[in-house]
Amino acid sequence: MQPRLKSSFWVDALIRRADISGASAFITHKGDAERGDVLIKIARLNGEAAVLAPSPLMSDTRSFDWLPQAGAWSPEMEVDELIRRRQGYDPDLWVVEIEDREGRHFLTEPVNGEPGARETGPKA
Repeated sequence: MQPRLKSSFWVDALIRRADISGASAFITHKGDAERGDVLIKIARLNGEAAVLAPSPLMSDTRSFDWLPQAGAWSPEMEVDELIRRRQGYDPDLWVVEIEDREGRHFLTEPVNGEPGARETGPKA
């Protein structure tokens, strides 16, 4: 098993990528600095949002699943409720919110099992 990058370092890098690209990104809940999972909320600033969550099939590298279903945008209130439920049973959880009208996620890791990384989320 390969050593995993510290969550705090990974979150800082994600926020930096978003900032450099002209989006706003910030931590809304700080989790365990070493091993905490990360949820990424993407808000398109039109009332729609989505969440990227660690894949349960994650091996030694990070990969993410788009929730509630791949490629689907949801009302932001529903996304916030999903995040609140997850926080209720995972106190080590990080939550990062990205505000970007284009819905970009800025991840270099695969999303929904895609073979290569991409810089934008699904287009509605």
